[in-house]
Amino acid sequence: MQNKIKYGSILVTDDDEGDRFLIEKAMRANGVENEIRFLGDGQALVDHLNGSLKSTHPNDSPDLPCLILLDLNMPLLDGREALKIVKNHSRLKEIPVVVLTNSDNPEDILCSYQEGANSFFTKPLDYLDLVSLMGLLRNYWFQTAQLPSRQPR
Repeated sequence: MQNKIKYGSILVTDDDEGDRFLIEKAMRANGVENEIRFLGDGQALVDHLNGSLKSTHPNDSPDLPCLILLDLNMPLLDGREALKIVKNHSRLKEIPVVVLTNSDNPEDILCSYQEGANSFFTKPLDYLDLVSLMGLLRNYWFQTAQLPSRQPR
């Protein structure tokens, strides 16, 4: 079975450069070959997605990601607000958003699901545990779940 999603990139929104590096390394260790784009805060995520929607011809499908990994605690616009904006947008709400954050606060978990998160994970402290988590995410989102096609219609 092929690991690569045939469409779309993965957006990782996290303000910590070290976490971004480790997330990418753990994804690559699991055979994820898709383009991984990194953004440092929720405002950059919203701007990127809105720019993707505006930069396409009306008959073309926008260059939207097939999956978003979202940290909650970031500057400018935090992940909670960014999640709310994405999931309340008619053309963005179908993109799966996986919250990947340092928090294990039950209120953050509940709020994330109430705002439309598709999954919630606390970032592991150990790199090997992160590799294992990225393997689980790859197996579920890229091999098991049916994702909306971003191919031009």
